Amino acid sequence: MHIDPNTAYPAPMQFVDGCWRPGGAGVMGVVTNPATDEVIAEVPRASRQDLDDALDAAQRAFGSWRHTPPQERGAVLRRAAQLLRERAPAIALRMTLEQGKTLAESRLEVELSAEAFDWYAAEGLRANGRVIPSRVRGARQMVLPQPLGPIAAFTPWNFPALLPARKIAPALAAGCTVVMKPSEETPSSALALAQALSDAGLPAGVLNMVLGDPADVSSNLIASPVIRKVTFTGSTAVGRTLARLAADGVKPCTLELGGHAPVLVFNDADLDRTVATCLIGKTRNAGQVCTSPTRFLVQEGIHDRFVAAFAQALDRLVVGDGAASESQMGALANQRRLAAMDELVTEAVDAGAKVVAGGKRIGTRGSFFRPTLLADTPAQARAMQVEPFGPLALASKFESLEEGIARANQAPYGLAAYAFTRSAETAVAVSEGLEGGGIGINSFAVSHIEAPFGGLKDSGYGHEGGSEGMEAFMHQKYVHHA
Repeated sequence: MHIDPNTAYPAPMQFVDGCWRPGGAGVMGVVTNPATDEVIAEVPRASRQDLDDALDAAQRAFGSWRHTPPQERGAVLRRAAQLLRERAPAIALRMTLEQGKTLAESRLEVELSAEAFDWYAAEGLRANGRVIPSRVRGARQMVLPQPLGPIAAFTPWNFPALLPARKIAPALAAGCTVVMKPSEETPSSALALAQALSDAGLPAGVLNMVLGDPADVSSNLIASPVIRKVTFTGSTAVGRTLARLAADGVKPCTLELGGHAPVLVFNDADLDRTVATCLIGKTRNAGQVCTSPTRFLVQEGIHDRFVAAFAQALDRLVVGDGAASESQMGALANQRRLAAMDELVTEAVDAGAKVVAGGKRIGTRGSFFRPTLLADTPAQARAMQVEPFGPLALASKFESLEEGIARANQAPYGLAAYAFTRSAETAVAVSEGLEGGGIGINSFAVSHIEAPFGGLKDSGYGHEGGSEGMEAFMHQKYVHHA
């Protein structure tokens, strides 16, 4: 069975041991277009047999894939990257249909997914060990990096191609095999990666994708002795649960969890550039980004001008169906996010915040919400405590550098943090003082495939991206040869 890469929205199937199959436990739900509320596909539910078959395939394939030369592993990844680029228009349309983001964003995501495959194809050639000067004459002390084994990977719906690619590419380059459960709400984008890898010559069983109930799939996969590592991107609450499951088997985890990124806007910031950058950063993927800027802490001298200019920019933004060329921001991915935005805005206003832009749902069809800016948001407002994960920006004042850094670090999250300033001294101070895995100075670009990405505190642990992203799938074997 083969999924036609050019079909507008092919029926989701599971990919197990090199073959496409339906769900052994029937249908678990549907995929809904968030711009129209229309059902576009049914989602299969994995049976226990489906999961066992995927685990068996990953274990069997690991025996040969781990010994496949990195040049050959890389060649498969590069061919898959080329296929993704060729198929980008079709995959981008599917992504927009199932997730809601604009076609331009979807197309960029496919390109970045291909870039991840290319980058780790090359990085796999640099998985070098080392020879340690021996303390015994005539002996050899060596460190040999080796793949951990079959990996269980879990990804969410907000970046349905890029997040799977950032796990699959380094794992395969390292010589691991993978059993992945992508989001059941946005399955087609991830399945397109599996199709591209299969068409590029990936041996059967090296990558398996199963669909179904998240709790059932994760508990069964993580408990299996076949799985040697767990990698997850998603909410902090679910991350804690998976970490506990992994701990029962003493299995390492990479957890990329929630964020609530602060933005320090200093008096000396370039106002026009700052507002333009914040507009793009806040409305990207309708704010459904773990690194999305949310808590805008603005120094007193520029606060009023920044809030007024940012509000105007947000009000001018064109929100609509992601498939429409004029749309600058698409729909929220599901009705849950729409309800969450309503609740957070209402509670913040009740606590004393002022709506200066947006604050309302758009129409009654689809999950559209105006990008929203709240001013004078009190610290006790719930929106200041939990990750909004939507187009909601919260502005408040600060006076000194020290106060700004302290308030930025008050949240339990530590994934990303940002600052806008023209002072080199201030830039150094915030780079050192802000608690986050990625710090952006006059920029929100804190996640690139060539650099490590990971969080602190409730934002998780471990890294994706960079050489660290591949090291996460390897263990360092020490050999002493007398």
